[in-house]
Amino acid sequence: MKKQILILIPAILLACTFFSCSSVKKLPATVAGSARARFVGTWALNKVTYEGLVPGAVQTVFNQGPPEAFEGSTWNLTNSGNGTYTLTNGTIQKIFWSYNNSNGEIFQFKQLYQGDSASKVTDGYQLQVAYVDNDRMALKSPVGLGDKTVYVVFSFNKTK
Repeated sequence: MKKQILILIPAILLACTFFSCSSVKKLPATVAGSARARFVGTWALNKVTYEGLVPGAVQTVFNQGPPEAFEGSTWNLTNSGNGTYTLTNGTIQKIFWSYNNSNGEIFQFKQLYQGDSASKVTDGYQLQVAYVDNDRMALKSPVGLGDKTVYVVFSFNKTK
């Protein structure tokens, strides 16, 4: 019996990891100005890493695919908040993005589909800003693992 419990506990923790990354959230108000302007441009997502997780532990991010499927993607972020990301398989996702600094630095975005108005879509994704400057950016997607938070880290280089 003890052996079964010892096997069951890690299995439950691992299952929580699979299903908890980048959950959809209600998005709060946004910030305009120079802090937000740091994100404007074209960014290449060149590397996905993990803090506190083993590679492959997260199966899906942004309800679209495994984190590694985003390596090589291109993110176009305009000053108006409109944007897209394009995966290497050709999938293009329209987004509306914003910056929120009411509780740390947060990059947030909503996925938009045919006929969606950004003002009517209230759910989206929040990523912690690890750093952003004129050439590089790293965004961290929190994952609940038991009683702690671990991260999938997306590292970008600015191309335009």
